[in-house]
Amino acid sequence: MQNFLEILHEQQNTAIALGYFDGLHKGHRNVISLASAERKNGLVPVCFTFSKSPKSILFGTPENALMTNADKIKTLDMLGIERTYQADFEKIMNMSANDFAKKILFDTLRAKKLFCGFNYRFGKNGEGSAEVLKRLCDENGAELTVVPAEESGGDVVSSTLIRRLIADGNVRRANELLCSRFGFCSVIEHGKRLGRELGTPTINQPLFRELVVPKFGVYASIVTLENGESYCGVTNIGIKPTVGGSVPLCETWMPLYKGGEIYGQTADIRLLDFIRPEKKFSGIDELKNAILDNSKTALEIYAEHLGS
Repeated sequence: MQNFLEILHEQQNTAIALGYFDGLHKGHRNVISLASAERKNGLVPVCFTFSKSPKSILFGTPENALMTNADKIKTLDMLGIERTYQADFEKIMNMSANDFAKKILFDTLRAKKLFCGFNYRFGKNGEGSAEVLKRLCDENGAELTVVPAEESGGDVVSSTLIRRLIADGNVRRANELLCSRFGFCSVIEHGKRLGRELGTPTINQPLFRELVVPKFGVYASIVTLENGESYCGVTNIGIKPTVGGSVPLCETWMPLYKGGEIYGQTADIRLLDFIRPEKKFSGIDELKNAILDNSKTALEIYAEHLGS
């Protein structure tokens, strides 16, 4: 898949999925799959999105994203998108709805079929709605499909709901709605080596600033190392109050890992389920016993996910 940070003139007619698509959850995938399916009709499947969250720019709020940009690109490729345009929202935020549709979607990107969610907005101050886009499509010889809300377990699936679930520690439910596992891939850094002294050596990774921060506590996780091997992980996200930590980070022990040091390599961490909240223990021995107990639970959860 090709990924562009600027809007280029397409040489072929396209089918475009429109939206920011934070997390690429079930509802987003309904939109994406419709655009991807147009390949059989001779249209190039395109995703038009933004490099940064429009809401974070408009309201000056943290992104609290559900997925790193690298994961987003990889997932769009997997879902059948051939080209992604991650536009700079600030450069087009003041375009009228008419200009955005005419100059970008129809003239530049040669859209013949458009797909969006029921609550899609576009143009300056969000003046454009799905109804406005339908009219503009009719005027420019294009078709629009508006995808209704996706529901699951009585909830309307949304990025806001999933962010709340992760912040509450309910990553199992969040993962179901995401159709993927929440997490990230980053370089392993040196820590204080306390885990090694406890017999539970850990890998340390800083949290991504743009991602939503999960509830502080211990999680069962899947760890995939740079060589492609995967292991059960006992992942602590928080500040480690027992040993006087202050900066939130991600620290993971792999109970079954027998290899050598992997500092400087990358590790992909995917949270499976919440085990317990972060807690300040009376001392190192109590902390070690808790970690060993947590590993039993994590191994059970890991085995469950391998079999699912």
